[in-house]
Amino acid sequence: MTTTVETVEAQVIPLHRPGREKPPVTVKPVEAPVVSLPTPQAPPVPEPGLLGKVLMFLRNRLTGDYTVDEFGFDRELTETLLLPPLRLLYEKWFRVSTYGVEHLPAEGGALIVCNHSGTLPLDAVMTAVAVHDEHPAHRYLRMLGADLVFRTPLLSMIARKSGQTLASNPDAERLLRSGELVGVWPEGYKGIGKPFSARYKLQRFGRGGFVAAALRAGVPIIPCSIVGAEEIYPKIGDIKPLARSLGLPYFPVTPFFPLLGALGAIPLPTKWYIEFGEPIDTAAHTGEDPDDPMVMFNLTDQVRESIQQSLYHRLAQRKRVFS
Repeated sequence: MTTTVETVEAQVIPLHRPGREKPPVTVKPVEAPVVSLPTPQAPPVPEPGLLGKVLMFLRNRLTGDYTVDEFGFDRELTETLLLPPLRLLYEKWFRVSTYGVEHLPAEGGALIVCNHSGTLPLDAVMTAVAVHDEHPAHRYLRMLGADLVFRTPLLSMIARKSGQTLASNPDAERLLRSGELVGVWPEGYKGIGKPFSARYKLQRFGRGGFVAAALRAGVPIIPCSIVGAEEIYPKIGDIKPLARSLGLPYFPVTPFFPLLGALGAIPLPTKWYIEFGEPIDTAAHTGEDPDDPMVMFNLTDQVRESIQQSLYHRLAQRKRVFS
C-alpha cells in the first residue's frame, strides 16, 4: 500500500492590504530636561573674633590706617577696646533692660536727654552701650561731657576717642546738624552728686541750653529715664574740704567708701532699666524760638516732666533693687 504525503505550503497572509499601508511612524528623540545648576558661591566670610579684631586693630595702628573725625572720635578704638569691657558691665553686672529703642531714629540727628545719678557717671556710658547694642543700626551716642572730664589727662583722651565732646551749644549743634545722636545730662553735678535721700528726684535742668541747640538744629528731643543707677553708690556724706583740695565738685562717702578703700569703689550690682520716651518734635517752632525764653522754659519743663513721670512709672513696677 502506497502512502502519499502532500506538501502543504504555508501562505503568508499580509496584515495590511496592498495600497492601504499605514504611513511610517516618525519617532522623535526624547530631549533630556535642561537642569540649571546653581552658580557656586563663595562661603560667607566669618566674623572675626575678639582676637582677630585686636590683631587687626594693632596692624592698623602700626600702619596708620585708621581715621578720626573732627572731634577726635575713633570708631575702631571704641569698637575694639572700649565697648567690650563696658558691654560686660551692661550685660552681666547691671543686667540692663532697655525699652523704647524704636523711638531712636534710624538715621539723622536727635538729642537724647537723660536723668543723672550714681555718684560716678556710669549711667552715661551704659546709655551709650544701650544705644549702640540695642539699636538695629548700632548707632553711636555722642555724649556731652563736663569740663572736669576734659581737664583730667587720661580720662580726657579716652573721652575724645570715644566720641565725647565738651558740653557747649556750638559743638552740640554741629553734631546734631551732621546727623549724630547726641546725649546730654542737664542735671550735671547736682544730679550725679545728690544724696541718697534725694534719689530719683530730678534736680534743676540748668538754663535749657540743650533745648536751644535742638531747636536751631531742627532735631527731635528724646527723653530718657534711667532706673538703677541711684543705688550703685549710695551717697550718705560729702567731705567738702578734701573735694576742694582735689578740685572735685564733691568727695562722696558711701557705706563702703572710703572705709573699704578700693574695694568700696566697686559699684553695687543693681538691676538697671533704661527707657527712651516718645520724641518731642521741634519742627513746629520757628527760627526765632531759640531766643525766646518762654519757649525754652516750656520745652525744658516738658522734657523734665516726661523723664520724671517715666521714672515714677518704672519705680512703681520695680519689685527689687538687685533683681
